[in-house]
Amino acid sequence: MMEKDKNMRIKDIAEMAGVSTGTVDRILHNRGKVSEEARKKVDEVLKKIDYHPNLIARSLALKKKYRLLVIIPHFEEGEYWQIVNDGIDKAAEELASYNIEVERHYFNQYDQSSFNALFTIIENQECHGVLMATLFKESALEFSRKLDILKIPYILIDAYIDQTNCLAYYGTNSYDSGYIAAKLIFEQIRPDDNIAIFRFIRKGNISSTQVSQREEGFRDYMKKHNHRGEIFPVHIHADKSENNKEILDSFFLQHPEVHNGIIFNSKVHVLCDYFKDHTNSEFKLIGYDILKENVKYLNEGLVTHLIAQRPEVQGFNSIRALFRYLILKEKVEQINYMPIDILMKENINYYNNYI
Repeated sequence: MMEKDKNMRIKDIAEMAGVSTGTVDRILHNRGKVSEEARKKVDEVLKKIDYHPNLIARSLALKKKYRLLVIIPHFEEGEYWQIVNDGIDKAAEELASYNIEVERHYFNQYDQSSFNALFTIIENQECHGVLMATLFKESALEFSRKLDILKIPYILIDAYIDQTNCLAYYGTNSYDSGYIAAKLIFEQIRPDDNIAIFRFIRKGNISSTQVSQREEGFRDYMKKHNHRGEIFPVHIHADKSENNKEILDSFFLQHPEVHNGIIFNSKVHVLCDYFKDHTNSEFKLIGYDILKENVKYLNEGLVTHLIAQRPEVQGFNSIRALFRYLILKEKVEQINYMPIDILMKENINYYNNYI
């Protein structure tokens, strides 16, 4: 195995690759035209010698600052998006020496207009890259088109949208996640049992991109496996929690036979707060995300499974990808699926969700 040498000169790399020093220089500094064959030869050598330029020195010498914008939902302490933000914080701290500034802009995840209001931020200030949560598909598409025109690279998080020219996506395959959730619930019911799908309604009754994709996968599994029961959507208000008890009471009064359900986001604990105070203690839920309150109800048995997606890793890797593309001039893999982790009472204590 070849010994790694981080002090190797351009001349040495050129000799090993069988190309000119000018070709190596153009590849390392991402300028000028280079044949694909020559690039491949040089890339193979760089991998062998574990080549890393002194990026701090280069960055400081150029005195260039890179400004990255992060567009994610507003969050409260302990919520899902705080965990995503923790990963972003870690990446920003790690990359601070490279003159990288991470600026956050928040929107109401239940109000599409609050996301749309952020469109102007890229028009009024310098920006080198964007990390964008895709909860509102049509708005995310419109924003991505603006970024394409301005030639600003962007990373998608939460749910992949294939009509974009995103630099990369970090997150789970939402459709497959819903498909797996259906398999989990199907194995604990009878083919004729009815099921409830709980939805937290956004302003205008719009489901998030991710939730819509998960539900599509869920329903496709049930159809494919000949589930003969009814699937009832139950709409819960995100901003009118005082009405939710009445909505749930009314649903279970009409459908006392329903003892299984699913919610496709991290608000599992909100439903469990209701169930723990009612006689319907037989009800079993499947939900998403390893929040402290969700884990509590998993351990108490109201939740049978939690499906996790490593949000902290998503946030961390997204900022790192922009760094790699903008400063390291590396090619970034476009689709980066996170593992779909299935947690039960029996294995939750062994789960490590951190970087």
